[in-house]
Amino acid sequence: MSAAPLSTPPLAPTPSLLRAFATVGGYTMLSRVTGFVREILTATFLGAGAVSDAFFIAFQLPNLFRSLFAEGAFSAGFVPIFAQRLEKDGQAQAKQFADEAFAMLTSVLTVFTVLMILIMPWVLYVMAPGFDKVAGQMERTTELARIAFPYLLFVSLTMLQSGVLNAMHYYAVAAAAPVLLNIVLIASLLIGVGAGGDRGVFLAWGVFAAGVVQFLWLAAECRRIGMRFKWMRPRLTPDVKLLMVRMLPVAFGAGIYQINLVVNKTIASLVGPGAVSWINYADRVNLLPVGIFGVAIGIALLPLLTRHIQAGNEAAAIANQNRAVEVSLLLTLPAAAGIAVLAEPITSVLFEHGAFTPHDRVAVATALLAFSFGLPAYVLNKALTPSFFGRHDTKTPVKASACALLLNIALNLAFMQTLGHVGIALGTSISAWLNAIILSVILYRRGHLVPDARLKRRLPRMIGATALMTAALWAGLVLVLQQFGPLFGVPELASGPNLLRTAVLFGLIGAGGLVFLVSAVVLGAAERSDLDSFRRKRA
Repeated sequence: MSAAPLSTPPLAPTPSLLRAFATVGGYTMLSRVTGFVREILTATFLGAGAVSDAFFIAFQLPNLFRSLFAEGAFSAGFVPIFAQRLEKDGQAQAKQFADEAFAMLTSVLTVFTVLMILIMPWVLYVMAPGFDKVAGQMERTTELARIAFPYLLFVSLTMLQSGVLNAMHYYAVAAAAPVLLNIVLIASLLIGVGAGGDRGVFLAWGVFAAGVVQFLWLAAECRRIGMRFKWMRPRLTPDVKLLMVRMLPVAFGAGIYQINLVVNKTIASLVGPGAVSWINYADRVNLLPVGIFGVAIGIALLPLLTRHIQAGNEAAAIANQNRAVEVSLLLTLPAAAGIAVLAEPITSVLFEHGAFTPHDRVAVATALLAFSFGLPAYVLNKALTPSFFGRHDTKTPVKASACALLLNIALNLAFMQTLGHVGIALGTSISAWLNAIILSVILYRRGHLVPDARLKRRLPRMIGATALMTAALWAGLVLVLQQFGPLFGVPELASGPNLLRTAVLFGLIGAGGLVFLVSAVVLGAAERSDLDSFRRKRA
């Protein structure tokens, strides 16, 4: 039963940054769409209250550590070392390092998972102190968190397999894996509704099951290309030690967005019932462009930068960095403006069903408006950090992230006094911009971010095209409200017919997108030839 020897798995051709981005972004778009379906169903059947608050905190715990150690620290430490082994030592040595990392990660996370399950009540007193004021809320959250937490082990091993596949330019299967999480959670929720059971418990078990399914999905792809992981006793080899050294600072630095979310929800638990859910629903909408653009650019850029840097081709690395910044802003500036203008229509169409009330709609829409201001910064951070990681600098992003985190905590506590949960979202956006500015300045001073003529020429044109789109969207929304009245509701009054408001929202989004596309081409913010770069065969 042997295919290609394990020491010589096939290496896919190196794609361009835009092609790699398009592959990851396409599948990530599918993930976000299914994620929206999941959130819509959660809002419909759970609403925004004690049960949804408990589940979101329970689900956030494994996601926090996944972001810090798997997506952030482990990927930032593992991918450059693995890519360097591929480039300099060959595929056999790269495979050996991957096996060693797999063994160590499995051992450490198994112990950590068991420990967290045992001490979960005390963890939650730190994560959601406000829950202790609601009878039974802390006990409910503890039960759900203990069921869901083992997801961390499986999803972290999944991320390791993703790192191997991405470094070898097999992007598609890894990018599609998050879709499975959403499918399993949707199925679990619907089963819980049909069975008449505790919907929060069914969702928590769905999280656990999704981790297993994702792990097996990527394991099959690794085996197909000859990179099946070999079980071995964990050992602190020089490469594993190097990996751990690089992981420690990045565990804090690369996961700043997730750390901010934890701070947000911890403080939101003090605001009152429903606040955690309002922040969560708003953030899920904001995560659509962040997830599609930011994650795709970060995943595609890190291996490419690492290979250029290892080959001594700094000019190519800087050029790719410029294109990453350009693509980030071209996509996120109009997205942020569109979300800001259409915050309440978006919230109305997506969530105002079933147990989700008009009061919840207003609360989520105002938080979404505040989150949208930071959207370009969130994605820029994803595009800028690979330049540090590719050069094996994991300390600088930590310092930038520490400054942003401290500012976020200070602003959240200050704004919460007068703005409630909206102040939490606004503080997060401001801190994200501080992080992006610090990273940009440091890269510029080091000569690793040198804006070329194309970026300088296109940036003001992007802003102009975004301004035209914003004006068109605002005018369109005013006309809609004049024609149909409070179609998207007013405070304490439900929205209009679901089909009509959905059609109108999609019409507004389509018209706004068309205005931006035409404006971008006419003003020179983008060229039609740029679209050709995205036409590719999926890796």
